[in-house]
Amino acid sequence: MSVLDRTIAPEIRQLDDFLIVRPERRQMRNGMPLFTIQAGSEDVVRFDLVIRSGQLQQDRPLQAVFTNRMLREGARGFTSAEMAEELDYYGAWLDLSVSVDCSFVTLYSLSRYFSRTIEIVAAMVKDSIFPEKEFDVIRDVHKHQFMVNNERVEVLSRKQLNRSLFGPSHPLGRFAELEDYDRMDVETLKEYYRCNYTSDNCSAYLSGKVTPEVVRCVERHFGDAEWGCVPSLAVPMPAEVSTDSRRRVFVEKEDALQSSLRIGGFTLDRKHPDYLKLRVLVTLFGGYFGSRLMSNIREEKGYTYGIGAGLVVYPGMGLLVVSTETGNEFVEPVIKEVYREMDRLREERVPEKELEMVRNYMLGDMCRSYESPFSLSDAWIFIESSGLDMDFYSRSLDAVRDTSPEDILMLAQKHFCKENLIEVVAGKKV
Repeated sequence: MSVLDRTIAPEIRQLDDFLIVRPERRQMRNGMPLFTIQAGSEDVVRFDLVIRSGQLQQDRPLQAVFTNRMLREGARGFTSAEMAEELDYYGAWLDLSVSVDCSFVTLYSLSRYFSRTIEIVAAMVKDSIFPEKEFDVIRDVHKHQFMVNNERVEVLSRKQLNRSLFGPSHPLGRFAELEDYDRMDVETLKEYYRCNYTSDNCSAYLSGKVTPEVVRCVERHFGDAEWGCVPSLAVPMPAEVSTDSRRRVFVEKEDALQSSLRIGGFTLDRKHPDYLKLRVLVTLFGGYFGSRLMSNIREEKGYTYGIGAGLVVYPGMGLLVVSTETGNEFVEPVIKEVYREMDRLREERVPEKELEMVRNYMLGDMCRSYESPFSLSDAWIFIESSGLDMDFYSRSLDAVRDTSPEDILMLAQKHFCKENLIEVVAGKKV
Protein backbone atom coordinates (compact mmCIF):
# COMPACT_ATOMS: atom_id res chain seq x y z
CA MET A 1 0.00 0.00 0.00
CA SER A 2 1.42 3.38 -1.00
CA VAL A 3 1.93 5.97 1.73
CA LEU A 4 0.81 9.55 1.08
CA ASP A 5 3.74 11.98 1.42
CA ARG A 6 2.12 14.98 3.07
CA THR A 7 5.25 17.12 2.64
CA ILE A 8 4.53 17.34 -1.09
CA ALA A 9 1.74 19.69 -2.15
CA PRO A 10 -0.80 18.19 -4.57
CA GLU A 11 -0.48 19.18 -8.19
CA ILE A 12 -2.61 22.14 -9.22
CA ARG A 13 -4.67 21.38 -12.28
CA GLN A 14 -6.90 23.81 -14.11
CA LEU A 15 -10.54 22.86 -14.51
CA ASP A 16 -11.19 21.66 -18.05
CA ASP A 17 -14.95 21.74 -18.01
CA PHE A 18 -17.94 21.34 -15.75
CA LEU A 19 -21.60 20.87 -16.45
CA ILE A 20 -24.40 22.78 -14.78
CA VAL A 21 -27.63 20.79 -14.79
CA ARG A 22 -30.17 22.70 -16.84
CA PRO A 23 -33.77 22.91 -15.66
CA GLU A 24 -36.58 21.19 -17.47
CA ARG A 25 -39.08 23.79 -18.64
CA ARG A 26 -42.79 23.23 -19.03
CA GLN A 27 -45.68 25.59 -19.53
CA MET A 28 -48.66 25.11 -17.26
CA ARG A 29 -52.25 25.43 -18.45
CA ASN A 30 -52.48 29.12 -17.57
CA GLY A 31 -49.28 29.91 -19.49
CA MET A 32 -47.07 30.29 -16.41
CA PRO A 33 -43.65 28.59 -16.84
CA LEU A 34 -42.50 25.90 -14.39
CA PHE A 35 -38.81 24.97 -14.24
CA THR A 36 -37.79 21.73 -12.49
CA ILE A 37 -34.30 20.67 -11.39
CA GLN A 38 -34.26 17.01 -10.37
CA ALA A 39 -31.14 16.69 -8.20
CA GLY A 40 -30.32 15.45 -4.72
CA SER A 41 -31.30 12.32 -2.81
CA GLU A 42 -32.71 13.86 0.39
CA ASP A 43 -36.47 14.05 0.90
CA VAL A 44 -36.47 17.84 0.54
CA VAL A 45 -37.88 20.05 -2.18
CA ARG A 46 -37.62 23.78 -2.71
CA PHE A 47 -40.28 25.86 -4.43
CA ASP A 48 -39.52 29.36 -5.73
CA LEU A 49 -42.06 31.80 -7.09
CA VAL A 50 -40.36 34.62 -9.00
CA ILE A 51 -42.51 37.73 -9.38
CA ARG A 52 -41.07 39.97 -12.08
CA SER A 53 -41.51 43.19 -10.16
CA GLY A 54 -39.29 44.78 -7.53
CA GLN A 55 -38.03 48.13 -6.36
CA LEU A 56 -37.74 49.54 -9.90
CA GLN A 57 -41.45 49.00 -10.49
CA GLN A 58 -42.77 50.57 -7.28
CA ASP A 59 -44.50 53.95 -7.23
CA ARG A 60 -43.32 54.82 -3.71
CA PRO A 61 -40.36 53.77 -1.54
CA LEU A 62 -40.99 50.62 0.54
CA GLN A 63 -43.96 49.50 -1.56
CA ALA A 64 -42.34 46.34 -2.98
CA VAL A 65 -40.68 45.28 0.28
CA PHE A 66 -43.77 45.73 2.46
CA THR A 67 -46.07 44.03 -0.06
CA ASN A 68 -43.81 40.99 -0.12
CA ARG A 69 -43.39 40.95 3.66
CA MET A 70 -47.14 41.16 4.30
CA LEU A 71 -47.90 37.94 2.41
CA ARG A 72 -47.31 35.85 5.53
CA GLU A 73 -49.59 38.01 7.70
CA GLY A 74 -52.89 36.52 6.65
CA ALA A 75 -54.81 35.11 3.69
CA ARG A 76 -58.37 34.09 2.98
CA GLY A 77 -58.89 31.04 5.19
CA PHE A 78 -55.70 31.49 7.26
CA THR A 79 -54.54 33.86 9.97
CA SER A 80 -50.84 34.68 10.20
CA ALA A 81 -50.55 32.51 13.33
CA GLU A 82 -52.24 29.55 11.63
CA MET A 83 -49.92 29.76 8.62
CA ALA A 84 -46.82 29.99 10.80
CA GLU A 85 -47.90 27.14 13.08
CA GLU A 86 -48.77 24.82 10.23
CA LEU A 87 -45.55 25.43 8.31
CA ASP A 88 -43.61 24.87 11.51
CA TYR A 89 -45.55 21.67 12.26
CA TYR A 90 -44.59 20.19 8.88
CA GLY A 91 -40.95 21.27 9.22
CA ALA A 92 -41.14 23.80 6.38
CA TRP A 93 -39.32 27.09 6.10
CA LEU A 94 -40.50 30.17 4.21
CA ASP A 95 -38.39 33.05 2.93
CA LEU A 96 -39.67 36.29 1.39
CA SER A 97 -37.33 38.73 -0.35
CA VAL A 98 -37.16 41.56 -2.89
CA SER A 99 -34.45 42.64 -5.31
CA VAL A 100 -34.17 45.60 -7.65
CA ASP A 101 -36.44 44.07 -10.30
CA CYS A 102 -37.95 40.90 -8.79
CA SER A 103 -39.76 39.67 -5.69
CA PHE A 104 -39.40 36.11 -4.39
CA VAL A 105 -41.39 33.61 -2.36
CA THR A 106 -39.28 30.58 -1.39
CA LEU A 107 -40.52 27.44 0.39
CA TYR A 108 -38.37 24.58 1.70
CA SER A 109 -40.43 21.51 2.50
CA LEU A 110 -40.17 17.77 3.00
CA SER A 111 -41.43 16.17 -0.21
CA ARG A 112 -43.97 14.02 1.62
CA TYR A 113 -45.64 17.09 3.15
CA PHE A 114 -45.38 19.32 0.11
CA SER A 115 -49.06 18.99 -0.81
CA ARG A 116 -49.98 20.65 2.49
CA THR A 117 -47.26 23.30 2.67
CA ILE A 118 -47.74 24.48 -0.92
CA GLU A 119 -51.45 24.96 -0.20
CA ILE A 120 -50.54 27.52 2.47
CA VAL A 121 -48.09 29.30 0.18
CA ALA A 122 -50.67 29.41 -2.63
CA ALA A 123 -53.18 31.01 -0.27
CA MET A 124 -50.77 33.72 0.85
CA VAL A 125 -49.71 34.52 -2.72
CA LYS A 126 -53.13 34.42 -4.40
CA ASP A 127 -55.46 35.50 -1.56
CA SER A 128 -53.45 37.76 0.75
CA ILE A 129 -55.64 40.09 2.86
CA PHE A 130 -53.14 42.66 4.26
CA PRO A 131 -54.58 43.07 7.79
CA GLU A 132 -54.15 46.57 9.27
CA LYS A 133 -53.09 45.45 12.75
CA GLU A 134 -50.26 43.25 11.49
CA PHE A 135 -49.16 45.96 9.06
CA ASP A 136 -48.81 48.49 11.90
CA VAL A 137 -46.57 46.10 13.83
CA ILE A 138 -44.38 45.31 10.82
CA ARG A 139 -44.07 48.98 9.88
CA ASP A 140 -42.91 49.85 13.43
CA VAL A 141 -40.33 47.04 13.39
CA HIS A 142 -38.93 48.10 10.01
CA LYS A 143 -38.95 51.74 11.06
CA HIS A 144 -36.88 50.94 14.14
CA GLN A 145 -34.47 48.86 12.07
CA PHE A 146 -34.12 51.74 9.62
CA MET A 147 -33.14 54.12 12.44
CA VAL A 148 -30.54 51.64 13.72
CA ASN A 149 -29.06 51.02 10.27
CA ASN A 150 -28.96 54.71 9.44
CA GLU A 151 -26.45 55.22 12.22
CA ARG A 152 -23.93 52.95 10.48
CA VAL A 153 -21.36 54.68 8.30
CA GLU A 154 -21.26 51.84 5.77
CA VAL A 155 -25.00 52.27 5.15
CA LEU A 156 -24.62 56.04 4.78
CA SER A 157 -21.78 55.71 2.27
CA ARG A 158 -23.56 53.02 0.22
CA LYS A 159 -26.71 55.10 -0.13
CA GLN A 160 -24.82 58.28 -0.91
CA LEU A 161 -22.75 56.65 -3.66
CA ASN A 162 -25.89 55.50 -5.48
CA ARG A 163 -27.50 58.89 -4.90
CA SER A 164 -24.44 60.64 -6.35
CA LEU A 165 -24.21 58.35 -9.37
CA PHE A 166 -27.89 58.02 -10.33
CA GLY A 167 -29.40 61.18 -8.85
CA PRO A 168 -31.97 61.46 -6.03
CA SER A 169 -34.97 61.12 -8.36
CA HIS A 170 -33.80 57.88 -10.00
CA PRO A 171 -35.19 54.64 -8.45
CA LEU A 172 -31.63 53.41 -7.85
CA GLY A 173 -30.63 56.66 -6.16
CA ARG A 174 -33.79 57.18 -4.14
CA PHE A 175 -33.93 55.56 -0.71
CA ALA A 176 -36.66 55.45 1.89
CA GLU A 177 -36.58 58.16 4.54
CA LEU A 178 -38.07 57.96 8.02
CA GLU A 179 -41.25 59.78 6.99
CA ASP A 180 -41.86 57.25 4.19
CA TYR A 181 -42.68 54.63 6.81
CA ASP A 182 -45.47 56.79 8.18
CA ARG A 183 -46.79 57.56 4.69
CA MET A 184 -47.09 53.90 3.73
CA ASP A 185 -50.54 52.36 4.09
CA VAL A 186 -52.32 49.10 3.36
CA GLU A 187 -54.21 50.40 0.31
CA THR A 188 -50.93 51.32 -1.41
CA LEU A 189 -49.67 47.77 -0.83
CA LYS A 190 -52.89 46.23 -2.11
CA GLU A 191 -52.60 48.22 -5.33
CA TYR A 192 -49.03 47.01 -5.93
CA TYR A 193 -50.14 43.45 -5.09
CA ARG A 194 -53.07 43.55 -7.52
CA CYS A 195 -50.91 44.84 -10.38
CA ASN A 196 -47.92 42.54 -9.94
CA TYR A 197 -48.80 39.31 -8.11
CA THR A 198 -50.49 37.70 -11.12
CA SER A 199 -50.03 34.43 -12.99
CA ASP A 200 -48.80 36.19 -16.16
CA ASN A 201 -46.08 38.00 -14.18
CA CYS A 202 -44.59 34.98 -12.39
CA SER A 203 -42.37 31.95 -12.93
CA ALA A 204 -42.10 28.88 -10.69
CA TYR A 205 -39.07 26.73 -9.89
CA LEU A 206 -38.85 23.32 -8.22
CA SER A 207 -35.53 21.83 -7.13
CA GLY A 208 -34.36 18.91 -5.02
CA LYS A 209 -36.22 15.61 -4.86
CA VAL A 210 -38.98 16.58 -7.27
CA THR A 211 -41.55 13.81 -7.61
CA PRO A 212 -44.43 13.71 -10.11
CA GLU A 213 -46.81 14.39 -7.22
CA VAL A 214 -44.85 17.55 -6.27
CA VAL A 215 -45.16 18.81 -9.86
CA ARG A 216 -48.89 18.07 -9.88
CA CYS A 217 -49.32 20.05 -6.64
CA VAL A 218 -47.71 23.14 -8.18
CA GLU A 219 -49.78 22.79 -11.34
CA ARG A 220 -52.95 22.42 -9.29
CA HIS A 221 -52.35 25.45 -7.07
CA PHE A 222 -50.55 27.80 -9.48
CA GLY A 223 -51.00 26.56 -13.04
CA ASP A 224 -54.58 25.43 -13.63
CA ALA A 225 -56.19 28.83 -14.27
CA GLU A 226 -55.20 32.45 -14.45
CA TRP A 227 -55.02 34.15 -11.05
CA GLY A 228 -54.62 37.72 -9.95
CA CYS A 229 -56.02 40.68 -11.84
CA VAL A 230 -53.96 39.67 -14.89
CA PRO A 231 -53.64 43.21 -16.29
CA SER A 232 -51.77 44.13 -19.43
CA LEU A 233 -48.51 45.10 -17.78
CA ALA A 234 -47.18 48.51 -18.78
CA VAL A 235 -43.46 48.69 -19.49
CA PRO A 236 -41.97 51.29 -17.12
CA MET A 237 -40.23 54.21 -18.78
CA PRO A 238 -36.46 54.24 -18.19
CA ALA A 239 -35.53 56.75 -15.51
CA GLU A 240 -33.07 59.51 -16.31
CA VAL A 241 -29.64 59.32 -14.66
CA SER A 242 -28.41 62.58 -13.12
CA THR A 243 -24.84 62.14 -11.85
CA ASP A 244 -23.43 64.50 -9.23
CA SER A 245 -20.69 66.74 -10.61
CA ARG A 246 -18.69 66.55 -7.36
CA ARG A 247 -15.72 64.19 -7.32
CA ARG A 248 -15.73 63.88 -3.51
CA VAL A 249 -18.85 63.74 -1.32
CA PHE A 250 -18.58 63.76 2.47
CA VAL A 251 -21.34 62.52 4.80
CA GLU A 252 -20.58 63.71 8.31
CA LYS A 253 -21.13 61.38 11.28
CA GLU A 254 -19.64 63.23 14.22
CA ASP A 255 -19.42 60.31 16.64
CA ALA A 256 -18.05 57.79 14.12
CA LEU A 257 -15.05 55.80 15.33
CA GLN A 258 -14.07 55.04 11.75
CA SER A 259 -14.99 56.15 8.25
CA SER A 260 -16.65 54.20 5.47
CA LEU A 261 -15.14 54.81 2.05
CA ARG A 262 -16.77 53.96 -1.25
CA ILE A 263 -15.31 54.77 -4.64
CA GLY A 264 -17.49 53.99 -7.64
CA GLY A 265 -18.45 54.76 -11.18
CA PHE A 266 -20.38 53.37 -14.14
CA THR A 267 -19.02 50.39 -16.05
CA LEU A 268 -20.28 47.52 -18.23
CA ASP A 269 -23.47 45.52 -17.87
CA ARG A 270 -23.54 41.73 -18.09
CA LYS A 271 -24.35 41.65 -21.80
CA HIS A 272 -21.29 43.61 -22.91
CA PRO A 273 -18.63 41.49 -24.72
CA ASP A 274 -15.92 42.62 -22.26
CA TYR A 275 -17.94 41.93 -19.10
CA LEU A 276 -16.88 38.35 -18.34
CA LYS A 277 -13.17 39.10 -18.66
CA LEU A 278 -13.63 42.36 -16.75
CA ARG A 279 -14.75 40.20 -13.80
CA VAL A 280 -11.33 38.56 -13.83
CA LEU A 281 -9.62 41.96 -13.73
CA VAL A 282 -11.81 43.18 -10.87
CA THR A 283 -11.23 39.94 -8.91
CA LEU A 284 -7.47 40.37 -9.28
CA PHE A 285 -7.79 44.03 -8.28
CA GLY A 286 -9.97 43.58 -5.19
CA GLY A 287 -12.27 40.57 -5.41
CA TYR A 288 -10.63 37.99 -3.15
CA PHE A 289 -8.37 37.74 -0.12
CA GLY A 290 -5.15 37.68 -2.16
CA SER A 291 -6.09 40.66 -4.34
CA ARG A 292 -3.91 43.67 -5.05
CA LEU A 293 -5.95 45.91 -2.74
CA MET A 294 -5.86 43.44 0.16
CA SER A 295 -2.16 42.72 -0.25
CA ASN A 296 -1.23 46.40 -0.29
CA ILE A 297 -3.75 48.21 1.93
CA ARG A 298 -4.44 45.50 4.50
CA GLU A 299 -1.36 43.28 4.60
CA GLU A 300 1.41 45.76 3.83
CA LYS A 301 0.06 49.12 5.07
CA GLY A 302 -2.35 47.94 7.78
CA TYR A 303 -4.87 50.70 7.03
CA THR A 304 -7.92 48.41 7.26
CA TYR A 305 -9.09 44.94 8.22
CA GLY A 306 -10.50 44.41 4.75
CA ILE A 307 -11.03 46.13 1.43
CA GLY A 308 -12.75 44.89 -1.69
CA ALA A 309 -13.76 45.79 -5.21
CA GLY A 310 -16.65 44.38 -7.18
CA LEU A 311 -19.07 44.83 -10.03
CA VAL A 312 -22.61 45.79 -9.01
CA VAL A 313 -24.91 45.16 -11.95
CA TYR A 314 -28.37 46.66 -12.45
CA PRO A 315 -30.68 46.24 -15.46
CA GLY A 316 -28.87 47.71 -18.43
CA MET A 317 -25.94 49.15 -16.47
CA GLY A 318 -23.20 48.29 -14.01
CA LEU A 319 -21.02 49.90 -11.37
CA LEU A 320 -17.41 49.35 -10.34
CA VAL A 321 -17.29 49.85 -6.57
CA VAL A 322 -14.38 49.83 -4.10
CA SER A 323 -15.43 49.72 -0.45
CA THR A 324 -13.76 49.63 2.94
CA GLU A 325 -13.94 50.93 6.51
CA THR A 326 -10.84 52.53 7.98
CA GLY A 327 -9.67 54.87 10.71
CA ASN A 328 -10.71 58.47 10.06
CA GLU A 329 -7.06 59.50 9.74
CA PHE A 330 -6.33 56.88 7.05
CA VAL A 331 -8.96 57.88 4.49
CA GLU A 332 -6.61 59.89 2.26
CA PRO A 333 -3.79 57.29 2.28
CA VAL A 334 -6.29 54.53 1.39
CA ILE A 335 -7.65 56.52 -1.57
CA LYS A 336 -4.11 57.19 -2.75
CA GLU A 337 -3.23 53.48 -2.65
CA VAL A 338 -6.45 52.45 -4.45
CA TYR A 339 -5.53 54.71 -7.36
CA ARG A 340 -1.94 53.52 -7.22
CA GLU A 341 -3.08 49.92 -7.72
CA MET A 342 -5.32 51.01 -10.59
CA ASP A 343 -2.37 52.73 -12.25
CA ARG A 344 -0.18 49.65 -11.84
CA LEU A 345 -2.76 47.51 -13.64
CA ARG A 346 -3.02 50.10 -16.42
CA GLU A 347 0.74 50.33 -16.88
CA GLU A 348 2.28 46.97 -15.97
CA ARG A 349 1.68 43.49 -17.33
CA VAL A 350 0.30 41.12 -14.65
CA PRO A 351 2.63 38.18 -13.90
CA GLU A 352 1.27 34.91 -15.27
CA LYS A 353 1.64 33.22 -11.86
CA GLU A 354 -0.56 35.83 -10.17
CA LEU A 355 -3.19 35.58 -12.90
CA GLU A 356 -3.16 31.79 -12.64
CA MET A 357 -3.95 32.06 -8.94
CA VAL A 358 -6.94 34.29 -9.73
CA ARG A 359 -8.15 31.86 -12.40
CA ASN A 360 -7.96 28.92 -9.99
CA TYR A 361 -9.80 30.88 -7.30
CA MET A 362 -12.61 31.88 -9.67
CA LEU A 363 -12.98 28.39 -11.18
CA GLY A 364 -13.09 26.82 -7.73
CA ASP A 365 -15.66 29.34 -6.62
CA MET A 366 -17.80 28.53 -9.67
CA CYS A 367 -17.70 24.81 -8.84
CA ARG A 368 -18.71 25.41 -5.22
CA SER A 369 -21.55 27.70 -6.30
CA TYR A 370 -23.35 25.08 -8.38
CA GLU A 371 -22.87 21.83 -6.46
CA SER A 372 -26.28 21.51 -4.75
CA PRO A 373 -29.80 21.40 -6.21
CA PHE A 374 -30.76 24.60 -4.41
CA SER A 375 -27.71 26.52 -5.62
CA LEU A 376 -28.54 25.33 -9.14
CA SER A 377 -32.00 26.77 -8.69
CA ASP A 378 -30.45 30.07 -7.58
CA ALA A 379 -28.25 30.02 -10.68
CA TRP A 380 -31.12 29.61 -13.14
CA ILE A 381 -33.34 32.09 -11.33
CA PHE A 382 -30.46 34.54 -11.71
CA ILE A 383 -30.37 33.81 -15.46
CA GLU A 384 -34.08 34.50 -15.86
CA SER A 385 -34.22 37.59 -13.64
CA SER A 386 -31.15 39.07 -15.37
CA GLY A 387 -32.38 38.39 -18.90
CA LEU A 388 -29.31 36.29 -19.79
CA ASP A 389 -29.02 33.35 -22.19
CA MET A 390 -28.63 29.74 -21.08
CA ASP A 391 -24.97 29.65 -22.19
CA PHE A 392 -23.92 32.38 -19.75
CA TYR A 393 -22.18 29.97 -17.35
CA SER A 394 -20.25 28.09 -20.02
CA ARG A 395 -19.12 31.43 -21.47
CA SER A 396 -18.09 32.52 -17.96
CA LEU A 397 -15.91 29.43 -17.63
CA ASP A 398 -14.28 30.08 -21.01
CA ALA A 399 -13.65 33.73 -20.15
CA VAL A 400 -11.90 32.91 -16.86
CA ARG A 401 -9.80 30.19 -18.47
CA ASP A 402 -8.84 32.28 -21.53
CA THR A 403 -8.08 35.68 -19.95
CA SER A 404 -4.43 36.57 -20.57
CA PRO A 405 -2.09 39.17 -19.03
CA GLU A 406 -2.53 41.17 -22.24
CA ASP A 407 -6.30 41.10 -21.78
CA ILE A 408 -5.92 42.36 -18.21
CA LEU A 409 -3.72 45.25 -19.34
CA MET A 410 -6.10 46.21 -22.16
CA LEU A 411 -9.21 46.01 -19.95
CA ALA A 412 -7.59 48.10 -17.20
CA GLN A 413 -6.65 50.78 -19.71
CA LYS A 414 -10.20 50.83 -21.11
CA HIS A 415 -12.27 50.57 -17.94
CA PHE A 416 -10.19 51.82 -14.99
CA CYS A 417 -10.83 55.53 -15.50
CA LYS A 418 -10.16 57.40 -12.25
CA GLU A 419 -11.64 60.58 -13.70
CA ASN A 420 -15.10 58.95 -13.85
CA LEU A 421 -15.14 57.77 -10.24
CA ILE A 422 -16.87 59.43 -7.30
CA GLU A 423 -15.42 59.17 -3.79
CA VAL A 424 -17.88 59.00 -0.90
CA VAL A 425 -16.66 59.23 2.69
CA ALA A 426 -19.02 58.79 5.64
CA GLY A 427 -17.50 59.47 9.03
CA LYS A 428 -15.94 62.09 11.26
CA LYS A 429 -14.04 65.05 9.89
CA VAL A 430 -10.37 65.10 10.88
